[in-house]
Amino acid sequence: MNVLVINAGSSSIKYQLIDMRGERVLAKGLAERVGIEGANLKQKAGGKSFEVYKEMKNHVEAMKVVLAALTDPENGAIASMDEIGAVGHRVVHGGEKFATSVIIDEEVMAAVEENCPLAPLHNPPNIMGITACQEVMPDTPMVAVFDTAFHQTMPACAYMYALPMDYYRRLKVRRYGFHGTSHRFVSARAMELLDVPKESSRIIVCHLGNGSSITAVKGGKSVDTSMGLTPLEGVVMGTRSGSIDPAIIEFLMKRDNLTIDQVTSVLNKKSGLVGLSGHSDMRDLMTAAESGDEDAQLTIDVWAYGIRKYIGAYAAAMGGVDAIVFTAGIGENNHVVRAQIIDGLGYMGAGIDPAKNEIARTETDISAPGSPVRVWVIPTNEELAIARDTLGLIGA
Repeated sequence: MNVLVINAGSSSIKYQLIDMRGERVLAKGLAERVGIEGANLKQKAGGKSFEVYKEMKNHVEAMKVVLAALTDPENGAIASMDEIGAVGHRVVHGGEKFATSVIIDEEVMAAVEENCPLAPLHNPPNIMGITACQEVMPDTPMVAVFDTAFHQTMPACAYMYALPMDYYRRLKVRRYGFHGTSHRFVSARAMELLDVPKESSRIIVCHLGNGSSITAVKGGKSVDTSMGLTPLEGVVMGTRSGSIDPAIIEFLMKRDNLTIDQVTSVLNKKSGLVGLSGHSDMRDLMTAAESGDEDAQLTIDVWAYGIRKYIGAYAAAMGGVDAIVFTAGIGENNHVVRAQIIDGLGYMGAGIDPAKNEIARTETDISAPGSPVRVWVIPTNEELAIARDTLGLIGA
């Protein structure tokens, strides 16, 4: 079966077509500027690159362009839409209603709609992607895979905030966590690689990219994670502040006469790495630090220090740790910051081999010889995880 994986944003549709017989990517692409002047689609299939510049007024029109590209006689991957057996959709927020992936029906759509207040920037575009696919592919079964689902195994002591209980009971204010599909995929692979019983394994997954999160996985289940009600909480990120004293919000509003929307924009889009240094990309940040930029070096130190604190906290929460795993853009590709994060964790038995760490870009054990806590680089593959869930629910 071929599974089409869709990740819809407010003005984009990212997609992959995967042949599940060998888990082989047949095509991948991105439709950008949907609903905006200058819309375009870029696709790679069969070693060929393909570009389309065409107005896409909405997600329905964008999906028609996607399907036309996939079935293009010269540059496509399939002969017709009939070769797409199912569609798997990334949905950011499933709230408390979804602990697993589900086949999409009217009841599921209503529940995703109900969760829009919890993810106002993400769930509405996800819904647009689903409805667009339903309109242009009405007979194709579809599955929703939720970023939050993996973290629904957290105990109440980990997900509850110390706010008036009414806010939880009435508004469902609690920690939900994100990047769950990535954390599930990577931790499952780590359990296969570790020489410990799966049911008692203790793994800390560091998903480090422009958006970053840390998750404690015990016996294959998420027991704590750094992101909270929204993806703003947790470690320092590319443009997001991560966890701060909440009183800072009121302080900034009063001192600089800002609205709540303006402060929220600062915390989400103008803080983190870019706020401290002017650089949101770790590569640019490291280049600046190497040239003597003190702010850039301080920013890297703040970032790594915060991640190291989470690792220590989650080791304590699980009563120890068997493996620390790096994944996502920075985690998979930047050996310098991996070393800086692990430095100082020797007290818990974690150390890395500098030579292995320096060349690791694919799945690699970078642990120091004899290190009781293994350190791994394991590339994530959220699209494949979504496709696997879709195949599992729809069947061959």
